[in-house]
Amino acid sequence: MITDKLPRNKLHKEEYLRSNDLRTINLPPMEPLRTLSVRLRNALSQEDLRLIQLESNAISAAFAAAYAVKAAKIKVLGARPHRVTETSSYELFGDYTLETACIRLWMRTAIIQKPTSFGTLLSTLCHELCHHLDVVSWGFPNTFHTRGFYERAALLYHHVRGTPVRQLVWVELAGGCYRINWAETMRNHG
Repeated sequence: MITDKLPRNKLHKEEYLRSNDLRTINLPPMEPLRTLSVRLRNALSQEDLRLIQLESNAISAAFAAAYAVKAAKIKVLGARPHRVTETSSYELFGDYTLETACIRLWMRTAIIQKPTSFGTLLSTLCHELCHHLDVVSWGFPNTFHTRGFYERAALLYHHVRGTPVRQLVWVELAGGCYRINWAETMRNHG
């Protein structure tokens, strides 16, 4: 995961920096989120798209209730979109549409079209829900991918899944972007 570049526009830059500085959030109650995540895992193991969508929307509703905002609507789709260029390969795991507050999640891998792992699906759902919360709860209308954004999304994921939070280890790239050093992050046990 790579952060967005710092925008040049003054208002966007201010939003980006506020988002980057917000590294933690008040987490919602563990229940019903943990129970709902188990139900989502079971739905994925059955490869039941309708049930996966139902459980994903239940998680969205629980987040919305906890943060006193309108729930994002979740649409679950089949195989991930896949794009290949001369220099890269790209798969879309999920997205959030600002205008409609709708999240799309893809439940199958792009190439062999097998069901995605539960961790990947839940992480993507939490990532997209974090975009929604950025917009409707935390006042970040552009919901940039900042280090703060990724850290908030990670907190939500580990909270819902009931796994230990790992401190993300960042590497600065040319142009002021950052990427997560996954090897170091995985060695870091909090």
